[in-house]
Amino acid sequence: MTTNSFLEYYLTLLAWIINNSIWNTLFASGIFALPLAAILIEEWITARGEGADEGNKGVLALARIENRLFIAYVVIIFCCMPTINISLEHMKFDSSRSTACGVSVPEPSETGYATSFEMIGDQSASVPIWWFLVHSISKGISAAATASIPCSPDIRQISMEVDTTRIEDPMLLQEVYDFTNDCYGITRARLFHNKPTLTDEQAYDVKWIGSDYLLNTSGYYDSSYSKVPRKSWPWNETRDSGRARVANGAGYPTCKQWWADSGIGLRARLVSAVDPTLWTRLKGWITWSSSKDIENATLRQLVSPEHQKKAMSTGEIFKGYGASGRPGYMNGIGHGINNSVSNVGLLVDKAQYYPRMNAIRTALPMIQSFLIMAMIIALPILMVISTYNLKTVFTITFGMFTLHFLTFWWELARWADSSLLTALYKNESWGSMAKSYIPVANLAMDGTVQSQVMDFVNGSLFIVLPMFFLSAMAWAGYHVGSAVGGLMEKGSGAAGDAAASGANVTKQIATAAVKTVATGKPK
Repeated sequence: MTTNSFLEYYLTLLAWIINNSIWNTLFASGIFALPLAAILIEEWITARGEGADEGNKGVLALARIENRLFIAYVVIIFCCMPTINISLEHMKFDSSRSTACGVSVPEPSETGYATSFEMIGDQSASVPIWWFLVHSISKGISAAATASIPCSPDIRQISMEVDTTRIEDPMLLQEVYDFTNDCYGITRARLFHNKPTLTDEQAYDVKWIGSDYLLNTSGYYDSSYSKVPRKSWPWNETRDSGRARVANGAGYPTCKQWWADSGIGLRARLVSAVDPTLWTRLKGWITWSSSKDIENATLRQLVSPEHQKKAMSTGEIFKGYGASGRPGYMNGIGHGINNSVSNVGLLVDKAQYYPRMNAIRTALPMIQSFLIMAMIIALPILMVISTYNLKTVFTITFGMFTLHFLTFWWELARWADSSLLTALYKNESWGSMAKSYIPVANLAMDGTVQSQVMDFVNGSLFIVLPMFFLSAMAWAGYHVGSAVGGLMEKGSGAAGDAAASGANVTKQIATAAVKTVATGKPK
């Protein structure tokens, strides 16, 4: 048996252990036989209520009881009696899709769930044949459908990964503040004074402290210095002449050295401060960017004033260069006013909607696991209460398949979300800026109406698509179950009618034979 989440991996086995316990209780107490007695009474009462034109009511009742009991026995054998043994050794966490897309995921035993559910590690359960078949087919169809979706990076997940990353070292964070004040602020003022002609890509690039333009253009970072000595850079007479000399021999690096020097530069230490597993995931997900572009995009987010305000509840250190940084944004006064008014309303709702949708997206697979567990546990009780009705079996079968297939709809919604966002933001006309994933991931920073409307639409996909499928399957399951019940009822009725007709014919033949023997004359 395969599962699609770590929680489902353990809850499925737990559910079948409880299911077996409930069925064993019903079987040992004899309660399982009460529906069989109910079938006898129901069909006897039904036959008594039939009109005289239905023929021999006793034969009719016997035929119907025979059909109902035969169905009940089949349901008990295939849907109630535990047959196929399973344990954690037989359970399999399905990571084939992740492996195919180059994403590494841990085994369930390597997660925190292993400790929580270690008490069921040596236990086993048994699954009825029908439900084992339903589980296997449902998972197989879901896996096949999911495998047909093209591999793509999960842009929302990237956004959440980066957004929750913090610079934990207070000394390193203070150095970022120092660099902003000593280098970026002064250099940006010089940039404003010089008024160079900037491309759209360069205009976007100079809006953060690690700007390649400021680093590689003469007269900017190479002409600015740290205001205090830095021990990682020894005193250099040529560079530091005229500045205060300290006892430890520390010097005053240029801003270019301070940021870019290999191993000791601020950029290298910021990269080292980030969890290495995050770099592995990001570089595995983002295929259209170089390693340096991904690192710069991530660091740009981590040292941004907005990100630091979340972490430190402090004020902004520097403002962005320009209003938006998006090429062609606000092409006219009317368009700008329209966007501004729309943004006000959208941002008010988005402040609550975006976190809520992220939470829902994370919670949905967990809810799915608990619902599957609840359905499995309830199976013996549902079978007994329904008097082992085939209509109930088919309805639950459709419900079980629907719950398993929700995994595909959430994956489809995730892919659609990521693909639409990539199509909106990954524009080759932006040059190297298009190679960065931050314009794609950091949607909260974007001010366009289009992106915010897309947030609402894409977020709703995780609810709307499964709800539509649930409605369709509920309709289909109910009608298929009703059709099966109707066919069985008509079949049993036809069999009863045929049996009654056959009994009447036999009765007539027997009566005629008796009269012939008694009188010696054929009738």
